[in-house]
Amino acid sequence: MRPTLYGSRHAVSAGHYLASAAAFSILEAGGNAIDAGCCAGIALAVLHPDEVNFAGVAPIMIRTGAGKVVTIAGLGHWPKTFPKDLFMREHGGTQPLGVLRTVVPAAPDAWITALRDFGTMSFGDVAAAAIRFAREGFAVGEFLANEFAKHEADYRRWPSNVKLFQPQGRAVRLNERFVQTDLAATIQYMVDEERAAATKGREAGLAAARWAFYAGDIAVRIAEHQKAEGGYLTFDDLANFHSRYEEAVNTRWRDFQVLTCGPWCQGPMLAQALLMVERAGLDGLKHNEPAYIHLIIEILKGAFADREYHYGDPLFVDVGLETLLSAEHIAKRVGGIDRKVAMPDMPPDLYHNSKIPKAAITPSERDPDTSYLCVVDRWGNAFSATPSDASWRAPVVPGLGIVPSGRGTQSRPDPNHPSGVAPGKRPRLTPNPAILLRDDGSVMPFGAPGGDAQVQAMLQVVLNAFHFGMDIQEAIDVPRFMTMSFPNSFAPYNHYPGRMGLEGRFPSSTLNELTALGHEIEEFPAYSRRLASVEAVLYEPNTGFFRSGADPRQPAYAITV
Repeated sequence: MRPTLYGSRHAVSAGHYLASAAAFSILEAGGNAIDAGCCAGIALAVLHPDEVNFAGVAPIMIRTGAGKVVTIAGLGHWPKTFPKDLFMREHGGTQPLGVLRTVVPAAPDAWITALRDFGTMSFGDVAAAAIRFAREGFAVGEFLANEFAKHEADYRRWPSNVKLFQPQGRAVRLNERFVQTDLAATIQYMVDEERAAATKGREAGLAAARWAFYAGDIAVRIAEHQKAEGGYLTFDDLANFHSRYEEAVNTRWRDFQVLTCGPWCQGPMLAQALLMVERAGLDGLKHNEPAYIHLIIEILKGAFADREYHYGDPLFVDVGLETLLSAEHIAKRVGGIDRKVAMPDMPPDLYHNSKIPKAAITPSERDPDTSYLCVVDRWGNAFSATPSDASWRAPVVPGLGIVPSGRGTQSRPDPNHPSGVAPGKRPRLTPNPAILLRDDGSVMPFGAPGGDAQVQAMLQVVLNAFHFGMDIQEAIDVPRFMTMSFPNSFAPYNHYPGRMGLEGRFPSSTLNELTALGHEIEEFPAYSRRLASVEAVLYEPNTGFFRSGADPRQPAYAITV
């Protein structure tokens, strides 16, 4: 559908074309990948208000031109006073919509931390485009219009959401202008505080911008609103929060280092799946033929099983990631795969007598949020980030235009689950930025929105590009498939044993053969956002080219020069 873009200076790919354009302007003005990435990420909070919130989450991975790799979790924790048994005791093991799902907003701190330690510009420089898009508005595209319509009733739960998202008493429609005046003022207030402190230096200015959100007027209003709505997030939770630096998970696959975030998110699943693919072997399998699809689906069932049984905040849970990525564990998981018969569900826990959760009977739906962006600059810095948080799960803070992070939706109500709720604990996050490093010096930041489809789509793109030899855009464009045979990451954690989804471009013969193997088939549209939206930039020093691609499954675009 689109060509791979080739450039020789720098490149960006983001989930909305205006975010890509804003980040590219930063690069052209002399900023580095971190400056440009933060610009795009903050802009996505304006341009994807259904999927990303300025007060949401923003996990970040950075690989500097000098070779240093860091991850900034960009993920808030449950309020310190939150009763861990609340959902089980008062809500029958469910999570109601509203402020009870709120964790500490982490994204503003994550962007400012990245800028402070690795960027060159001010918060005002990188936030200028977002402020403009919010203040002046932008044209609503098809994807956003559909999401506004889909959640029209959800927005009506709270007057502040109606005021922002339904200013004419209805959902904002295709090609209409969407304006977020309060959000523009909120971000501008942080910029103004930065400028007032800038005489003391760049770092003091960034600290002032951060203080404005976490300990200034914004924090006061967030805390007051949370209390009025019956929530637990307090001023102290905000004032004492800092995004954690976390060590990246570094896994060897062929001639690559696969860099993912830790098991506080689902990132290590990508490394595990690639190791299982290598153990199983792809010899003789053609791209997207039934035997190949069957093998990848069965591999993913094993990876999702280990996520379900073990992943959680490592500060609270002994995940045992070293074991899960060990050759012995990989061999056991692969050994449980039958090339001729599909598993009826995800496989059991290999180490404990964990029960497979009871299956849901509700219809499946696309996971509701997240965007993605990546940048590589002329100095070899690579930036990968997956900002997120939907705007329809909880009320907008009046006058601020933000919804404090509802990412608690990805914690289990049962505190005994590895990803169960607990005060001070982080939910198990689906957003998972990644970076590939090749032995020849090539670097590729990549990632996707799409909830539980993220790792599945990322895995397929990696195999498409580096096993089947496709160029980046083709690797993104070709039809995808996914398993749903595990508990969904979002409340109410729907679980569909044996079900898999495929885009509508697969021939009927493929669907028939997969059905004969025991898979339950759900057919999606030809290009479906339910199968995620992968963006990637590959820089190859041996050619000097940046190769960039962006997913047509949402309004993502790449720009390079």
